[in-house]
Amino acid sequence: MLPPRMRALPPRKSALLCALDVGTSKIVCLIARLDPADPSESLRGRTHRCRVLGIGHQRSAGMKGGVIVDLDQAEGAIRRAVDAAERMAGVQAESVILNVTGGRIGSQLYNARVGINARAVNEADVQLVLEACAARTQQQGNAVLHSLPNGFSIGDMRNVRDPRGMIADALGADMHVVSCDAIVARNLMLAVERCHLAVEAMVATPYAAGLAALIDDEAELGTTLIDMGAGTTSIGVFAGGSLVHVDALALGGAHVTLDIARGLNTRVADAERLKTLYGACLTSFSDERETIAVTLAGDDGEHPIHLPKSQLLRIIRPRVEEILELVRDRLKGAGFGANSASRLILTGGASQLTGIAEAARQILSGQVRLGRPLGIHGLPESAKNPSFSAAVGLLVYPQAARIEYFRPSRRTAEAATGTSGYIARVGQWLRESF
Repeated sequence: MLPPRMRALPPRKSALLCALDVGTSKIVCLIARLDPADPSESLRGRTHRCRVLGIGHQRSAGMKGGVIVDLDQAEGAIRRAVDAAERMAGVQAESVILNVTGGRIGSQLYNARVGINARAVNEADVQLVLEACAARTQQQGNAVLHSLPNGFSIGDMRNVRDPRGMIADALGADMHVVSCDAIVARNLMLAVERCHLAVEAMVATPYAAGLAALIDDEAELGTTLIDMGAGTTSIGVFAGGSLVHVDALALGGAHVTLDIARGLNTRVADAERLKTLYGACLTSFSDERETIAVTLAGDDGEHPIHLPKSQLLRIIRPRVEEILELVRDRLKGAGFGANSASRLILTGGASQLTGIAEAARQILSGQVRLGRPLGIHGLPESAKNPSFSAAVGLLVYPQAARIEYFRPSRRTAEAATGTSGYIARVGQWLRESF
């Protein structure tokens, strides 16, 4: 299955976009206007200035671990979020850019090589070797979300960014492909389409969060982004300015909440409140003396019991450490050891737990910071936090879509008509210029 492909946003063209972040605990819809702008020093890859016009924020329903488990409930929650954003923006959305977190998102690496016969590499050679890579990316049962060329090779020389004009006997290319279960992607698209909305593109959540929270230098030098959601924790490794690896765990902040509910015999809603108000990953000497009020499950709330705060922290800390240790082991197993974890960015709602940066520093041994949306205008103060990084990244994605490569479907039509794409190229020039 191939999800819809989004055309790169032309540098001189404005656009009105709608982003839909469908998560396990919340659904966020952002409607924004993108206008051409000069690139900033820290965000050189962005060609447009983004201003949020409307925002809709709803409690998620029908979702578990980033996967739809009740289509009707998911559809209703999406409708409410989109409607709130449309009312605030004063426009009606027709299509959305959608994220994917569940469904075993993962990475595959492909390479291909074509002969050049000791001449200068031209554009046709580049397209030929990329198409050879893309032809190998189809796997039964998988939906390809991203095909990212990560570099070219000329002879023994690797990591060539632009081989055009260079003399070579053979040209090689490396391609990073991000995919997920096709059924998961189809059900997400179905829930959106039942709301009478088209899906413009589907973006892996760690990639979207990285586009919003990383500056160019971090992506160039090498950084691991950990998006800690309610039902999943996803990982994106960036190096050389590109996304080079993704992975995901079916563990997140909701599992911490359930541990609290079981450990303290309280309702899930009360456990979430306790986690938000008093939760932390690191303990201190005062935790034994400080007490918290806990309403037992089935109680009317008028006679809460008082427990030391340390008892709550002893429940939270093991689960957070388990998640971070699994992230460490997954990175190590994929060949990304100490170098990839030297810079860590934590995003997602669960990353706001007090002390989680220190816990990540101890387990993953790197410089850690919280990743908030960067370079965005019109975002409410309540949304300028790590839990909105993925939603904002969906608005940034059209500016980065130009670096992706997919086998062009128009080749067949060009061959049939004999036009060699001349009319299509003129039409594209007109769209980008006016």
